[in-house]
Amino acid sequence: MPFIPKEKLFSRSWFISYALIVAGAFILASGFVFFINPYNIVTGGVYGIAIVLHHLTEGLFSFWPNGIPIGLIGLTLNIPLTIIGVRILGPRFGIKTVIGFFLASFFMDMLTMIVGENDPLGLSEEVFMSVIFGGVLIGFGLGLIFKSKATSGGSDIVAMIISKYTALPLGQLLIYIDSVIVIFGLIVFQDWKVPLYSWIEIFVVGKVIDITMQGISYDKSVFIISKQFELIRNKIINDLERGGTYIPGKGMFNNADKTIIFTVLNRRELAILQEYIHQIDDKAFVIVTDANEILGEGFKSLGDKLSD
Repeated sequence: MPFIPKEKLFSRSWFISYALIVAGAFILASGFVFFINPYNIVTGGVYGIAIVLHHLTEGLFSFWPNGIPIGLIGLTLNIPLTIIGVRILGPRFGIKTVIGFFLASFFMDMLTMIVGENDPLGLSEEVFMSVIFGGVLIGFGLGLIFKSKATSGGSDIVAMIISKYTALPLGQLLIYIDSVIVIFGLIVFQDWKVPLYSWIEIFVVGKVIDITMQGISYDKSVFIISKQFELIRNKIINDLERGGTYIPGKGMFNNADKTIIFTVLNRRELAILQEYIHQIDDKAFVIVTDANEILGEGFKSLGDKLSD
């Protein structure tokens, strides 16, 4: 099983991984039950389909007067998708993924039985805020599951299978699949607010997953091209007490040799350096980008990252 990360049974990392899965599944389920399901917001993935099918099966069964439970539908869809994914893609979906979607479905239906599904928090007049908070909780829950090196199953598996046979980018496929599910919700509920709220929720979930996986960073990656590179180097090393790298370059316009400085600074240090560069070379070329995650000497080590 070359695709499944191996962990020593009952080791510290093993306990942390499964604690993340349990916590992530509970938080994910809470986001759906309290903020998404009551207002028929059709999210992407199997739970988006489950919300629609839950609505369509309302009144069909006496023992499920409100429709087949959303968690049960999600579980029913996830099991065959995972089996198909293993057969086509190989053993990429370990026991963690299976436990993750089992727990998410269980918590979802358990919480629904406890609090009900008809506006449990009284947010029917504040659906937009409910979508935002639901997206934050779902994204955080999924992020914790991903940090345990599990997957969310569902539409991820469908996208992986399609990508294998079409060579289309996985990220684009996920957007297409989620959008089709949202359109499906529009057809069923016949309310244009459904896709509008749903796409907002999908956007929020994606952003929160990134923040959960990478953390919030105020560091900036900086590229500097200046004739005064030695003075700038001294400022970075001696005053800001940061490191950096010289990158040899060549200008495209005049073919002149250039020395590019690459460094990573926080926002305060960047402001100090920009003011200094302006003083010594107001024609310097400076590129600043967000550094979402920095691993290595002087920052969080790669080992610490992998052990999280």
